[in-house]
Amino acid sequence: MIKNTLIEILHEMEEVTKLFKLETFDIFIIGGSACILGEYTNRATLDIDFIDLGYPAKYGKAFSLLRDYDMLEYESTILSPTYKNRAIKLDEFKYINVYILAKEDIAISKVIRLAPKDIEDLDEIIPLCNKQLLNNIIDEILNRDDLFESKRTEFINKLKIFKEKYDV
Repeated sequence: MIKNTLIEILHEMEEVTKLFKLETFDIFIIGGSACILGEYTNRATLDIDFIDLGYPAKYGKAFSLLRDYDMLEYESTILSPTYKNRAIKLDEFKYINVYILAKEDIAISKVIRLAPKDIEDLDEIIPLCNKQLLNNIIDEILNRDDLFESKRTEFINKLKIFKEKYDV
């Protein structure tokens, strides 16, 4: 049900993009909504988080249809530089290119917080993940030169807890 609602919201965004004759664009969804769309978890959220790819202001008309959304700066988000290579394109969208991040990328992005809802998600996602890929993603993130230092420090601080809890 929630998955269908998220897809409906994204279709509305696609229709507005067509209506205003905006160019096709990519959107990479992360977080709880990506977990629902990818069927990685069954959590309830309509909050849509996505990576800011430097969209021009004219796309604001389309993004406003997402209602509750967060556009995340790459430099402040725990992501591997190769996340796009693993992202999964949702075929039900024809005019805009909607991608969800791979379960491994989503799992590692949650390490920085480890809030109760993140741990609930991780408990469901980690058994589905390739642990070698998780470690590769961690290494890529730690080697990023463009990650805000405060985010890197917080990520490193939580990484030990994550690795011990999930045997990564």
